[in-house]
Amino acid sequence: MSTDPAPSTGTPSAPLPSAEAFAAAASAAVRDVAAAQRDGVARAAALVADCIAADGVLQAFGTGHSEAFAMEVAGRAGGFIPTNRLSLRDVALLDPEGKAVSNQFLERDPGTAEHIYAQAVGARPGDVFLIASNSGGNGSIVELARIVKDRGHPLVAVTSMQHTQGITSRHPSGRKLWELADVVLDNGAPYGDAVLPLPGGGAACGISSITAALLAQMVVADAIALLLERGVTPPVYLSANIPGGDEHNRGLEERYAGRLRRLL
Repeated sequence: MSTDPAPSTGTPSAPLPSAEAFAAAASAAVRDVAAAQRDGVARAAALVADCIAADGVLQAFGTGHSEAFAMEVAGRAGGFIPTNRLSLRDVALLDPEGKAVSNQFLERDPGTAEHIYAQAVGARPGDVFLIASNSGGNGSIVELARIVKDRGHPLVAVTSMQHTQGITSRHPSGRKLWELADVVLDNGAPYGDAVLPLPGGGAACGISSITAALLAQMVVADAIALLLERGVTPPVYLSANIPGGDEHNRGLEERYAGRLRRLL
């Protein structure tokens, strides 16, 4: 009996996902985004540096997995002290039966945006808002961007241009996040976010959180350099888990009393 394999009669299937395949895709995405968004990063960093130099506060927001971008910007070691992380989870809305409204519904509802903006305690016109949304089309995201611009704030948007151009906005205006921003940073994620094709169709392993974190830290690095060039000492957090970290951080936080959510 022959042991030769039967000839293939269908189209070749996609290779199975693997750690190595994702690492390669992620490395390529980081390299490509870092190069393609260099000018945008510089423009965003200039807005951030101007804000920090004028004793302003950076207001960061993202829903879903884009919340990770806001966590990169606000309240972390190596990042700026005058920062707030605005959070959808802190918007408490109840349905007519008194049950908590799901985050998915809140994300899509433009009426949520005013509640999110209210978390930017004591916001001043010079405060820069940094809003991340892979799709850039949900109602709360677009409405928050509209409010931010109406109230005179600079706005930096992080989104997937490939994804956002492939969807219909859920905002009544039909607009999307990138259309309202002063600076748009493309996170380079494909439509649907996932980068590893599956043999039966679809894809696995999202990339936008990685590239959004990259963009956040690139903006911080450039902004710090601009401040140093102006002779301004950047107010940067030390890790709370090293000796002297708490004392250093508390001393700088006092400059922003009443304006940082995590200290209220």
